[in-house]
Amino acid sequence: MSNDKQDKQFVKEITPQSEDFSRWYLDTIKKADLMSYSPVRGCIVFKPDSYELWENIQRELDRRFKETGHRNAYFPLFIPESFFQKEKEHVEGFNPELPWVTEAGGDKLEERLAIRPTSETMIGHMYAEWINSYRDLPLLINQWANVVRWEKRTMPFLRTSEFLWQEGHTAHEDEADARKETMQILEVYRDFVENYLAIPVIVGQKTPSEKFAGAVDTYSIEAMMRDGKAVQAGTSHYLGTNFAVAFDIKYLDRENQHTYVHTTSWGVSTRLIGALIMVHGDDRGLAMPPKVAPTQVIMIPIGPAKTRDQVIARTDELYAELKAAGVRVRVDDRPDQSPGWKFNEYEMRGIPLRVELGPRDMENGVVVLVSRITGEKRVVQQSDFVAEVQQMLADIHDQMFERAKSFRDENMVVVDTVDEFAAFLEEKRGFATAGWCGSDACEAHVKEVTGATSRNIPFEPLEEKKTCLVCGEPAKHTVVYGRSY
Repeated sequence: MSNDKQDKQFVKEITPQSEDFSRWYLDTIKKADLMSYSPVRGCIVFKPDSYELWENIQRELDRRFKETGHRNAYFPLFIPESFFQKEKEHVEGFNPELPWVTEAGGDKLEERLAIRPTSETMIGHMYAEWINSYRDLPLLINQWANVVRWEKRTMPFLRTSEFLWQEGHTAHEDEADARKETMQILEVYRDFVENYLAIPVIVGQKTPSEKFAGAVDTYSIEAMMRDGKAVQAGTSHYLGTNFAVAFDIKYLDRENQHTYVHTTSWGVSTRLIGALIMVHGDDRGLAMPPKVAPTQVIMIPIGPAKTRDQVIARTDELYAELKAAGVRVRVDDRPDQSPGWKFNEYEMRGIPLRVELGPRDMENGVVVLVSRITGEKRVVQQSDFVAEVQQMLADIHDQMFERAKSFRDENMVVVDTVDEFAAFLEEKRGFATAGWCGSDACEAHVKEVTGATSRNIPFEPLEEKKTCLVCGEPAKHTVVYGRSY
């Protein structure tokens, strides 16, 4: 059997994105061994590669949060029903997704307990105890936790009944300081997603109908997947005094008066894993951004059996050099799989950079580097090996970002009417920039006609629009619309 036939046997085909994007996504995450379905509907098991992705995301974001003065804490998973009744808009927003505990230890509970969908209510209760004076402010807390929202339609990583996330909750003396915090975190998210995950985002404010339940204002970063749909990659909320009034979070101000604090909340979740798969993956499978990839470099020694020991020995030496430089690297020296099989396997798993070393390379003092993204091969001197690897990883990140940005830009249009937007979605995919008068009815009409929702009111729109795409009245805002996950 030829190596080509063996390669096709060992690495089975993935449904092409153009044929069925959802099937491509499910095929890819299963073949790449990222997850398994759990026996509980809507829940998944994170396998080591996907959990390591989350650990890398968590580690980098946690560093950034701490640099801006935030500290981590942990709050209970169970929340009394009465807490939700204190903020009407909040409970109405989450009630359809809430699972309730009604019995424990064989006894019926006096009060139902919700399994945490988010922690504003629990944290509001605790902040009322902790905050007494302006000297206690600002209070800057973040929590890494799991939450449960009983979703009717699920998609692994993107929308599951239980998922992992971080949620920041802060309290401030006044609106100005709280709004400064809200925007600071939005920028942390933008910078992280673009410069760590290589995903370009649209930054802006949510419309009132799309804002977080109980918030005064919600801001988001929105990313375009390769099927043209949107994923909300992160949100930051200015809550005003809504939760402070509901939970009586007051402090003695500098004039010796009792005053309500102003609060914020903000979060990203494991849906970032789904987003980076859908933004960067292709018909060969995953494509992992180098900064977050569990394995950044795969080293594959090649050549006949008679030179195997020498090649592996030199591969191990080069491996040690990369390891010492902080590169996440693995060696696959299994003799029972062909190099071609390994090339296909690690391309499918999305490892950013492949290193090939054979007997001729050893004679010439070189090594071959191959990019997962472009397929570019660089023959580099072994004496420059570590620096060349680091440079190529940086180049791959930049190429991934630019490729994703070009795709997004090519699939964004400016429209004047809802019919024009509907016609665009019939033939193509992507986002539309349009004017909006501010009416909930016009916003709802866009969704009814196109299946698209407002993603946000971008801070930097493609073009300022003067009239509403539905009613033709003067536009109060320019909005980005798109279908979403």
